Amino acid sequence: MQSDVVVETQSLSKVYRDFWGRQKVRALKALDLEVRRGEIFGLLGPNGSGKTTTIKLILGLLFPTSGKALVFGKDATEVTKNERIGYLPEESYLYRFLNAEETLNFYGRLFNMPRAVRRQRVADLIEMVGLDWAKRRQLKEYSKGMVRRIGLAQALINDPELVVLDEPTTGLDPIGTRDMKDLILKLRDEGKTILMCSHLLADVQDVCDRIAILYQGELKEMGRVDALLSVRDVTEVRAAGLSALAQEELKQVIERNNGHLLNMGNPTTTLEELFLKIIHESEEHPGRRVRGVQEAQKD
Repeated sequence: MQSDVVVETQSLSKVYRDFWGRQKVRALKALDLEVRRGEIFGLLGPNGSGKTTTIKLILGLLFPTSGKALVFGKDATEVTKNERIGYLPEESYLYRFLNAEETLNFYGRLFNMPRAVRRQRVADLIEMVGLDWAKRRQLKEYSKGMVRRIGLAQALINDPELVVLDEPTTGLDPIGTRDMKDLILKLRDEGKTILMCSHLLADVQDVCDRIAILYQGELKEMGRVDALLSVRDVTEVRAAGLSALAQEELKQVIERNNGHLLNMGNPTTTLEELFLKIIHESEEHPGRRVRGVQEAQKD
């Protein structure tokens, strides 16, 4: 039976040292998190918070100073796991003199895919990312948004179980951004696990099931997006067809006056407001977890 945990970090830490071995930067400090099968997990934080370091440790591109990073239950430094991973870096390093078909065909050959399977996979991915009309143009003629699309197709060429996306909507216009988010949701619906980081908080709020917020290499908050954004100490009621008296007496009077209760629950903040609040409070109280959402969820 496959484990529900695809990515796990255990007290994962990374210290960058200078030429003489002295500590230069503590990029990550005792990070504990889990990414579960079939979910979209967002990694958030300002520049220098440890997001890229975390991704590189998970991909096995860096070695941890202490702690562990496990992918599919194996140590992240084990190369064989990479056959099951697709990675879209922040900057796609593709051969500019190749066209879209040649690019995907090249990467498909790296995975020793049979020719017939590879050709069908290339055609399907080009259609999926909406570049069928430009599939024979060299990449040097592509806009940044088009390069981003073919970069996503390249990350999916091996039909990976885990897809790691670093700033997936960079360079995309509003329509392209919406299309990219729809593609990410489609990948989740197909059973793939998505780990993404982004500076565009609205994008993360739209697609992620759970998020982790990092600041100065430390985990400050983690949980479901809907739970984190819920304002727990405020109750919001939305109703229609009520008299002035019914509005004063709320729920009991709604029934008495034949009103219709549309909604009653906790209002939500935005991910931007939550993010800025956590960063501000982290600066005031270094080393402290900002909120107790996970503990509150257990109540």
